[in-house]
Amino acid sequence: MKEKKEKKTDKIIASALLIFILILVTLVYSNHFNNPFQFDDSHTIENNIYIKSLKNIPLFFKDASTTSSLPSNQTYRPMVSVTLALDYALGKGLNPFYFHLSMFFWYLLQLVLMFFMFIKILNTFSPHKWNKYIVLFTVAWYGFHTVNAETLNYVISRSDSLSTFCVVASMFLYITLPKMRKWLLYLIPAIIGMFVKEQAAMFAPILFVYIYIFENKMSLFDIFKKAHLNKLGNSIWRSIPAFIVCGALGILVIKMQPESFTPGGVSPFHYFITQPWVYLRYFISFFLPLNLSADTDWKAFQNIFDERVIVGFGFIILLIYVAFKTSKEQQLKPISFGILWYLLALLPTSSIIPLSEVTNDHRMFFPFVGLAFGVVSALRLVIIKNEKRLISKNHLKIIVIILSLSILGANAYGVRQRNKIWHSAESLWYDVSIKSPTNGRGLMNYGLSQMRIGNYEVALDYFNKAFVYLPYYAYLQINLGVVKNAMGNKTEAEAHYRKGIELGSTYNETYYFYAEFLFNQGRISEALVNAEQSLKLSHAHLPTRHLLLNIYLKNNQGDKLNKLVQETLQIYPDDSFTKSFQNFKPGQTYNEIEAAEIRAKENKTPENYLNLSLIYYNNQLYEKCIDACNEAIALRPDYPEAYNNICSAYNSLGQWDKAIEACKKGLELKPDYTLCRNNLNYAYSQINKK
Repeated sequence: MKEKKEKKTDKIIASALLIFILILVTLVYSNHFNNPFQFDDSHTIENNIYIKSLKNIPLFFKDASTTSSLPSNQTYRPMVSVTLALDYALGKGLNPFYFHLSMFFWYLLQLVLMFFMFIKILNTFSPHKWNKYIVLFTVAWYGFHTVNAETLNYVISRSDSLSTFCVVASMFLYITLPKMRKWLLYLIPAIIGMFVKEQAAMFAPILFVYIYIFENKMSLFDIFKKAHLNKLGNSIWRSIPAFIVCGALGILVIKMQPESFTPGGVSPFHYFITQPWVYLRYFISFFLPLNLSADTDWKAFQNIFDERVIVGFGFIILLIYVAFKTSKEQQLKPISFGILWYLLALLPTSSIIPLSEVTNDHRMFFPFVGLAFGVVSALRLVIIKNEKRLISKNHLKIIVIILSLSILGANAYGVRQRNKIWHSAESLWYDVSIKSPTNGRGLMNYGLSQMRIGNYEVALDYFNKAFVYLPYYAYLQINLGVVKNAMGNKTEAEAHYRKGIELGSTYNETYYFYAEFLFNQGRISEALVNAEQSLKLSHAHLPTRHLLLNIYLKNNQGDKLNKLVQETLQIYPDDSFTKSFQNFKPGQTYNEIEAAEIRAKENKTPENYLNLSLIYYNNQLYEKCIDACNEAIALRPDYPEAYNNICSAYNSLGQWDKAIEACKKGLELKPDYTLCRNNLNYAYSQINKK
């Protein structure tokens, strides 16, 4: 009776501590929930028309064309698109909070499943009264680990986090519910995971390893012994459903990948000889998560005799040796299992399949589940061997507690700092430019962040730095065109746009940005050709559809306009911009002002009124510009762009005091709004002239 009470008390304590850990992890990540979309989020989420309506969910499973607005980046991961569409619906738009919230929910649930899975393994195969505390520390270390912030801050990398969750869930079901195995229910999460990311296929070999070394009580050395072939066969037989399901779905996913998809990697051989060094880098990062970068500048090794290649392969051999040795004894098997999980989880990204990035920090999310278990299992043995000393000597207890809290505290601090770095495009890409100084894409993206806030000289400088490393990169040419255009050099801008198309003739965005440039220059027929080519290359690119609506309207092509409106609203029924074109009559001619007025009247959104205010301003109708801005503010009180337009209009009217008042309100809402600050400074300068 007393023993039962003690076990019940232990369970209550363990559950309370687990809940406490989950609360602390949530607090550590509290400064990440409003971080913006970054990097590939632009083409998979922001500009992707298909994730903006739940009606498109069946299309996600049809092919890969709905996963991204960039054909070269379209991969068959339908369940990722499903979750993005759900988050978009939940947040009623592109609200990053809801996208981060859903990712974090599954992260917390993964930690819970990890706890029960690992405690079951230890209590079954290596029982000890301290197991629950050992596993709690394992879960806490993984939960607070700084590296995981690179995945949880990057919305589209949910392909890593959710596929990892699915593998953990399948392992949890298999290990903790043995009576349900005959129904194969444990395969359900793995099946879902295969539609999230191909790495979920590693569930099959991980399951085999678990069955072989734990349930059949074999060591890895026994694989080569004829006397134990029956146990090997039994392990294969029991894991064969997982291999069949993961293998079949793996073939399906490969077949569903479109021809337009390009991994972008170097030769398989050069990629392969680099990966052992990457394995070592990831391993070190588990203990010292320093110098993390959203986009590294690592390059594939070109020489097999490079000392890093030799060291890397030596490290892999050492890990495999340790996995073999630790699989021989029951107490050491958790170490072997953790190492093998780490090695297997990295195979999809760190083998002979060349990817565009040699290493990526969000790839550590999956392997670190096993590595955390293996490392802490090794520490567990040290603690158990010194159990009597720890019990009798208080100073040793204090040392262990301080070391444990230091590991967790340092990682938690690292997470908070990485969350801050991911807080804006400017801070993220500045960090990349410092840590990965030869990464041309990182330099370009930092320049892009500066261009967006009006720092054109700085942007141009970073684009030129990027050009040293990426002289044939189409997107760099496009960004050079954008910044030269903003600086008033139309001739050079157009040359860059054309070069961008030459280098990236299969990239829809090269045509889109050139079409936008041409449209703003009044070269409507040329803009039409390029915009239609952009849409032909990518039907998912929403900005192209919006641009074409304006071009068709300007060109009085009512039939094409109405057809595009219907097609777009069929994919994205709530698109307010497209809705504003519904009431234009084919064959009837509208000037720019009339068209904008109709759109604002028929679809009263702050964006439509802001657009109307710009058109009024460009036509020197400053009073009407102010009225349109006030309509926008009535719909959205915290609209800094509307206050900036009011300021510009009052500046044009010479009413400096009212201009200053409007600009100050705009800057209160958006302190880093460069254009608004420039308008404010202009108003002050005019007052000082009096």
